[in-house]
Amino acid sequence: MKDQPSPADFVTKMTPAVYRAAELARLLEGTVVNTPKLGERTAVKQALTEADTRVQEIILSELYEHFSTVALAAEEETPGVERFPAQGESLVIIDPIDGTLHSYLEKRGPYAVIVGLALGGELKSALVALPREGVLFRGSLGAGAETLGSEKVAERASATADGDVILVSHNVPDPIRLALSAEGLEVVPACGGAVAVAPLIEGVRAGLRLADRANATGISIRGRVGLVIAREAGVSILGDRGQTFPVNLDEPHWALTLAADESDQSMLQRIIGSHG
Repeated sequence: MKDQPSPADFVTKMTPAVYRAAELARLLEGTVVNTPKLGERTAVKQALTEADTRVQEIILSELYEHFSTVALAAEEETPGVERFPAQGESLVIIDPIDGTLHSYLEKRGPYAVIVGLALGGELKSALVALPREGVLFRGSLGAGAETLGSEKVAERASATADGDVILVSHNVPDPIRLALSAEGLEVVPACGGAVAVAPLIEGVRAGLRLADRANATGISIRGRVGLVIAREAGVSILGDRGQTFPVNLDEPHWALTLAADESDQSMLQRIIGSHG
């Protein structure tokens, strides 16, 4: 039935499409080239591959089948976008390959397939697949979070400080990276979608993302999608000046720290605080 999605129904119905999208992204990895988009300010935003467009169309096809009345915040202008209304009661956020330039093409850390549902300006449901790691995370606000591996069997997701890796956004400056290394952490660059679920990934202890202060919106809405899952799994999530990171899409924050352990969270806040 094509109607407005409930958060739990959205996650259930979109899981097969996100799996197929992630499998295609992995299959095409190493075979596609960058064909930069015109009109974008940075190389990161310009990056576009055949994988981005084909993966997004898989997601849009399934989305239209079940929820044709939703509005979109889609990363790419693919043909399927035109089938959806310009505005709607529900907003679906899509990034077919988050981290196209650095993580996908340059293979510097995890990339992600991101799909999220927002109602009334707040994120309610999310799916984040990490194709290279072979894992999919999903969750809905108030309904918990799950992890699905290659066998596609859902298990409850919970935050654990089970390793020494910290995922950081590609723009984190060297002084902060060095400070993190001095704490005994292995610093690994990653896309925003992976950072948003970092403490749920096996062997990853925490996540850190910084946004360009010249960007008025701070952390992008696509970079916030996975936080629904992280919250439901018990991750500590803080923003600027140690404040709780907001659940709405509109409140700008330029820093994002995630940790399963409060002592790790305190350490992250201390480090970014001491480096401006």
